Amino acid sequence: MIDISILRESPDELAASLMRRGVEIDVRALAELDEGRRKKRSNAEDIRSEQNTMSKSISSLSGDERQTAIEQAGGLSEKYKAALVEADSLDAEFEDRWIALPNMTDPTAADGFEESDAVEIRRVGVHPKFGFETKDHVDLGVGLGVIDIERAVKISGSRFGLKLGGFAILEMSLMRWTIDNLVGHGFTPVIPPTLVREAALVGTGFFPGEREQVYSVREDDLFLVGTSEVALAAMHGDEIFDLDDLPLRYVGISTCFRVEAGTYGRDTRGLFRVHQFDKAEMFSFVSPSASPDEHEFLLAREEELVQALDIPYRVVNVAAGDLGLSAAKKYDIEAWFPGQNKYREITSTSNTTDFQARRLKIRFKDTAGNNQFVHTLNGTAATPRHLIALIENHQQADGTVHIPEALVPYTGFDVLDAQ
Repeated sequence: MIDISILRESPDELAASLMRRGVEIDVRALAELDEGRRKKRSNAEDIRSEQNTMSKSISSLSGDERQTAIEQAGGLSEKYKAALVEADSLDAEFEDRWIALPNMTDPTAADGFEESDAVEIRRVGVHPKFGFETKDHVDLGVGLGVIDIERAVKISGSRFGLKLGGFAILEMSLMRWTIDNLVGHGFTPVIPPTLVREAALVGTGFFPGEREQVYSVREDDLFLVGTSEVALAAMHGDEIFDLDDLPLRYVGISTCFRVEAGTYGRDTRGLFRVHQFDKAEMFSFVSPSASPDEHEFLLAREEELVQALDIPYRVVNVAAGDLGLSAAKKYDIEAWFPGQNKYREITSTSNTTDFQARRLKIRFKDTAGNNQFVHTLNGTAATPRHLIALIENHQQADGTVHIPEALVPYTGFDVLDAQ
């Protein structure tokens, strides 16, 4: 969540940040609610203090004075309880409003509110020129017998797919190659739980706003994550690092689940937008001064991987109004998909500054020995979207797919052909 001092000391800055995101909040009214709840809490404590003082004096009194003091102390006790209830109510009202606010927007995030408002930073690679009619990943995969949508629908319904034979090996190879690459850059591999408690989703900013996107296991009060970011952030909840521990970098490997609420009719064909997928996710804990550079570092790792797969792409600075709740700034990599004849997002990397750390109480000791909140960042390393971009860009006239050189030692084959 946001540092409360921003509301109290720089309300205009907060209002400007929210305006860039298209969030309509009466910041002045929120500040008044904050001031009112603090005054009510202080008033309750003053009553409590007065009651305690009177209670201590009772033993020194006698007769009518004693009885009067007892009655007055009892009256103060009831008054304190009533004031406390009111203070708690105002606190709850404020917290409900405050926790729903998004992170402060980085000044360098692009302006705008829609996906189309993202600002292109650069393009890398050349669109392949095919001397034959191109296919999308579904036609390619079905033709080779390595993707089966119909049987997946029979098993589980829409937005699922079966990956078979060489395509299954290709996905496992992509993940292992990605992990090896990132280990070389100082990331520690983690296979975290995919079922988490509600506190982990609140702490990372996915709840309360994205509850409709998350599958729940009601019997155990657990939730299926849509990214290992949730578990990687929460694993250090309520901990204090030494400065020498930072930066701390993980790459999580997990199956992810998303309801895809609100996407009816969008990307219904194939494997681009599905309910279940595997993903490798980078996650960093750093000092506040290091987070801008760490953001560029994560983006560089994403680009390095996509370049090695020889997939044309562009990097965009995501518009402020299209940022998630916790992100202050986000870069997307959009790969070229010949089957769609357009760029589509395959990775994101976000700097969430101290937003998640405040919720999860993750701190570090600075050089003066004081506790400060860390900054957290995340970035997509590999997903099936990399694979479908790969097979569309490397398809051949006979319907087979050329495997990029980087993956051949992992797949054991250089051509994905019919099974």
